[in-house]
Amino acid sequence: MKISLVRLSTKDLATLAQRIISNSQSGKYPVITDHPLTTTLQNSYTEYDQVYTKQIYSGKGKDVAAADHERDVAYTNLKAFLNGYRKLSTAPNYQLAEDLYGIFKTFGLNLDRLSYSSQTAQMKKLIEELETPENAQKITALSLSTAFADMKTKHEDFEVQFADQAEANADLRQMTSASAIRKDLEKNLKTYLGLLTAMKNVPGWQLLYSDTNELVKAAKKSEVKKGEKPS
Repeated sequence: MKISLVRLSTKDLATLAQRIISNSQSGKYPVITDHPLTTTLQNSYTEYDQVYTKQIYSGKGKDVAAADHERDVAYTNLKAFLNGYRKLSTAPNYQLAEDLYGIFKTFGLNLDRLSYSSQTAQMKKLIEELETPENAQKITALSLSTAFADMKTKHEDFEVQFADQAEANADLRQMTSASAIRKDLEKNLKTYLGLLTAMKNVPGWQLLYSDTNELVKAAKKSEVKKGEKPS
């Protein structure tokens, strides 16, 4: 009764363990009733079952990416407006647009291409500079107060989402490692199968060995068919 448990997918390992445990607890095999190894196997499976379907990370990545995109759009739109307006020397207050665009230059014209943390640091400085009384007056004169407020809000929204993700990921990392739990289940399954193999010619154990061997064969077929790596 040989099987490479490490080659089974996460789901197939859980299925095999559950079937073996259910079979051992069916009452058909007095030799295994109340055996301490079945209790050990049940406990490791229960722990595995609680975590194997959970994501390693929080799943908030999409929310963070969406918030970052909204922030990028608001930043890019305001920057593009100032860049275009400053070139219209006949337009009123074009010099104000030139001044404000210069501030964007100071903190970088490609903030939307930076990493989350780098962009956040630079955006914070940019917003602080644009909020000074002198620059706030220029923004008002160009009727850009709403656009600036939108950029600031989108930046703050991103920071909230990013902080939520960081906290959730930290909580998940404090959980027992999913890989460690899997190894524990594999070890106990291997021990159980080893016991049945060693006892297969002993009266009372033959049927248990035979039935369990069929479950193992089914798991091996699943492995070959799907070709999945353990996750």
